[in-house]
Amino acid sequence: MDKNQYCIIMAGGPGTRLWPISRTGMPKQFLEIAGTGKSFLRYTYDRYARFIPKDNIIIVTTAKYRDLVIAQLPELKEENLLLEPYGRNTAPCIAYATYTLLKRDPDAVMVVSPADHLIFDEAIFEANVLNAMEYARKEKVLMTIGLTPTRPDTNYGYIQVTGGKNGCHADTAVKVKTFTEKPDSELAKVFVESGEFLWNSGIFAWTARTIMEEMEKYIPEVTKLFTGWEKALGSKAETDFINRAYTDCINISIDYGVMEKTDRAWLYPASFGWADIGSWESLLEFYPDKDTFGNAVIAGKTLMDGDYRNMVISMDKGKLIAIKGLKDYLVIDTEDVLVICPKNDKQFKDFMAGIAMPEYEKYR
Repeated sequence: MDKNQYCIIMAGGPGTRLWPISRTGMPKQFLEIAGTGKSFLRYTYDRYARFIPKDNIIIVTTAKYRDLVIAQLPELKEENLLLEPYGRNTAPCIAYATYTLLKRDPDAVMVVSPADHLIFDEAIFEANVLNAMEYARKEKVLMTIGLTPTRPDTNYGYIQVTGGKNGCHADTAVKVKTFTEKPDSELAKVFVESGEFLWNSGIFAWTARTIMEEMEKYIPEVTKLFTGWEKALGSKAETDFINRAYTDCINISIDYGVMEKTDRAWLYPASFGWADIGSWESLLEFYPDKDTFGNAVIAGKTLMDGDYRNMVISMDKGKLIAIKGLKDYLVIDTEDVLVICPKNDKQFKDFMAGIAMPEYEKYR
């Protein structure tokens, strides 16, 4: 293991698209849904600990999830848990982690990863990530891991690389030509059918110095708030310093803020098998135990007749869930919420907008 290699795991998201199982008090990264006994966060930490020194794995989350992280990762060093006062998307999160690493190790090269991915071939994943990190170290570029899209999903970023279709299947890093974050459905369909685009996995590799330079160039409205980081971070003043910085910080992703603008973006085409469990639809696609009608059932007893491609979840294993005639639906039964809704991501997102109303606060 290389002492200058680090992993930043982003674990502060609210996980609203997996509501009502994922709640603001216990979002999806801290849940285990597939009966494995491990949370998404635990899986992610263990995955990187195979090839990154454990002392070099840093978790960034919001302060209200501090105790959840400590309970699930009791071996994590206190200084490796960075607490945001509240979420401001990935760019401020990465800025905080980057300045922290620059103070600890100016030569740091880092992989940045969400906490909620499924990886199907761990050996290939390790090789792909280490190759991307080494390329980023040598060439001082911003690397992203790209994967072949399987559907025109509007929840992902799409990356076009130099070399067209051949570039998408290269066995080495390729330069990014265009970077489009979350296109509409028609554009996503064009991208997938062209065969010239890869999904942005949300896993990045770069040196701390390189990403600092590009953030300071393209999102100075974020980085200027961290002025004085050299003295504040790692000291008793850190919490107050971060609280002040986040008070005026905009909500912006690293994709919109930097990756769509920089001329230093490169991509490593990967083949390890991947799923970003960001919605019920994506979870259903990769759920291993679907029945002959494509239904995924996580419940005690069910009675189903003429039902296709549904996801049925019940927290009460003693309750019978009886369904007839549903197709492409979610049926999710928790202690205090019952959801019956089309499985379509857009419809579910529109439906979820109603939960933001004040009278439903206790259910969020």
